[in-house]
Amino acid sequence: MVRLITHNLLACHVKGCTQNNFPLVFKDAQIELRDAEFNDDFLRGFLPRLDWNALVQAAKELGDTSLPAEQPEMVDDELLKALHHVLLEIHVEEGAMTCQNCGHVYPIKSGIPNMLLAEHEIG
Repeated sequence: MVRLITHNLLACHVKGCTQNNFPLVFKDAQIELRDAEFNDDFLRGFLPRLDWNALVQAAKELGDTSLPAEQPEMVDDELLKALHHVLLEIHVEEGAMTCQNCGHVYPIKSGIPNMLLAEHEIG
């Protein structure tokens, strides 16, 4: 399923597409909100692995503006709750992710992204 925790790790891998291939941009996304168990230790541990700017951009593309534009130095409960919601409770059910560089489209159907490439796209 496509959640922003996964999206934050995805880049385009089309042959020759090596610059400006992250983050993928959501198009025509249909989202569903699903409750997830809150685990502050997990969030604190995952936070250093995130590309903050990409996360904020993706959240805005999906209509969520709860995260600050700049990553705060101090991690408080309010930030953790917002991060939890954005990373784990927003599910993209339908739509697509598009590479900013080459324009390749990765469709999302029933919450599953198709990241497979055609043989001529593999490098």
